[in-house]
Amino acid sequence: MDNGIGTQTKVPRDFESLRSNIIERKNAMPKRLAQVAAFALGNPDEIAFGTTASIAAAAEVQPSTLVRLAHHLGYEGFSDLQSIFRERLRDRTLSYEERLVTLERSGVENEDASILSGFLSAASQSVNKLAATIETEAFARAVDVLAAAETIYLIAKRRSYPLTAHMAYAFSKLNIRHQIVASPNGIDSEIARFATEKDAAIAASFSPYAAESLSQAQDLASRNVPVIAITDSAFSPLTACATHWFEVAETDFAGFRSMSASMALVMALPVAIAERRRKAAAKADKTKME
Repeated sequence: MDNGIGTQTKVPRDFESLRSNIIERKNAMPKRLAQVAAFALGNPDEIAFGTTASIAAAAEVQPSTLVRLAHHLGYEGFSDLQSIFRERLRDRTLSYEERLVTLERSGVENEDASILSGFLSAASQSVNKLAATIETEAFARAVDVLAAAETIYLIAKRRSYPLTAHMAYAFSKLNIRHQIVASPNGIDSEIARFATEKDAAIAASFSPYAAESLSQAQDLASRNVPVIAITDSAFSPLTACATHWFEVAETDFAGFRSMSASMALVMALPVAIAERRRKAAAKADKTKME
């Protein structure tokens, strides 16, 4: 068995743990294993639904590579690894009504207090995880790019949309020119086409990634518009077209994912951009006076 688990005694039995494990070890993986691992995290539904043959064809590897990856991560075989993706799919596809039923069956005495405590705990874990992993240098580099932009385009759909809505509010209050790419008449792509190399974009998307957000970010990048991405994995398709990107892995409670860490990040960005511009303007004024 090609078991690269080394001294690790516990094999991940949930998707988030598996994702973290792969990201931590991706740089040390053989090329083909890293390739199929990236495909797996970027296309989790394909892994859950597909056969060994169809997944291998889509990932452009031999079927044996899937088995090698499973062994490398400590699983008995590919079907064992695939079960993690199927469990993730089951959790993600629960309707909101089903999630509420799950809460009801938990049997806690004070259900209201338990729900509040669960969400507060998930929020706290998410923020603490981001605080422990985010690089301040990377944040500063992203702020440099955004502070230099004439207009900042904001791209997000579905669950990620509140992030751009909040940034639009903050940018407006801070007198930072921006354009949220979200229209009721379906002209989002046309709006994004106004962006030039002098502008920048912030794109946010989490698994399962919004296809429209991804295509708009890719189009902007192809036209040399800097893209700052907020996403949940180093293997997210957004990272490939991003100038800089932030990984934000939100904790969930009963299938409901927190947005606390993501919101903290997008609250910090507008303020940091405004402060960077204020200092640059003050420096320019001082130079003129001299």
